[in-house]
Amino acid sequence: MYGGYNAGVMAQAHTAFDRKRFRRLLLAWFDAHKRDLPWRRDRDPYRVWLSEIMLQQTRVAAVIDHYERFLRRFPDIRTLAKARETSVLAAWSGLGYYRRARMLHAAAKKVAGNSGEFPVTAAELGELPGIGRYTSAAIASIAFGEPVAVVDGNVERVIERLVGKRITGEALWNAAQELLNVARPGDFNQAMMELGATICTPRLPKCAGCPVARMCATRGELPARKAAGHPRKRSICYALDRRNGSIFLIQRTSTESLMPGMWELPEIAEIPEHSKVHSFRHSITVTDYRVWVSETEAGARATGRWVPGTRLKKLPLTGITRKILRATKVI
Repeated sequence: MYGGYNAGVMAQAHTAFDRKRFRRLLLAWFDAHKRDLPWRRDRDPYRVWLSEIMLQQTRVAAVIDHYERFLRRFPDIRTLAKARETSVLAAWSGLGYYRRARMLHAAAKKVAGNSGEFPVTAAELGELPGIGRYTSAAIASIAFGEPVAVVDGNVERVIERLVGKRITGEALWNAAQELLNVARPGDFNQAMMELGATICTPRLPKCAGCPVARMCATRGELPARKAAGHPRKRSICYALDRRNGSIFLIQRTSTESLMPGMWELPEIAEIPEHSKVHSFRHSITVTDYRVWVSETEAGARATGRWVPGTRLKKLPLTGITRKILRATKVI
């Protein structure tokens, strides 16, 4: 799965490219300038794994607080494996993409059932639920020192700018593996991602501050990829019904395609006149929502229940519901 690559991707595109010098310059820069992120403070595989799952399709700034709170609730893999799924979803609430939390829980159970011994190779890690090629390589290299490269959006951008052309599929993974410093694979992989996240950014790359700018074939922009479509716009209305310190919520069914089993405010067709109204913006993948919240009766109460305010933080709330309840000082 990870072995047997064809060396020479960098050399073919850049005949004078000095891989040893590139590795040395990049790691020296990383050692001096890397961000102080909580999951970089040790190489515990559970913490590395948790951070990598949380960081999928989510900004670093949004992950830090969730990561630290989640660890306080589930400090090790055995604690996570023993927890109820609803507790895991509640701790995950606000990060979105809840399938990640379910797969994280399933993988924890699988590891705990194997005497709590974490798999140590990328190939073995790839057998766990919710762990794909990138995540397995990241955990294996950072936590266990396996010399296997990672490719994410940041690494892809760095490599393409270095060689001055678009690269796709296995050729991209081959190029990453060819560059890899096998003596410090975890640090090197993080350095490549750090360079893409902080210096070699998608727009207006900071080439003047790049440690490997003199080795870069581009020092600027590649031809643009086909632009993605504009995000969809949608308005949605919710009822915020308070009574005696409780909030009326409904639970999504277990058969829902999105966020099954999560709790949310009831949706209403329109805002009643003379009600107190709050307005928010909220984005989910390719949809931008204009959210209206009316402090009014919820309506069809047979499908929901009153939840005491003291229990709200323990429920797996949808991200938009948690956002509304925080903004309205309910939690």
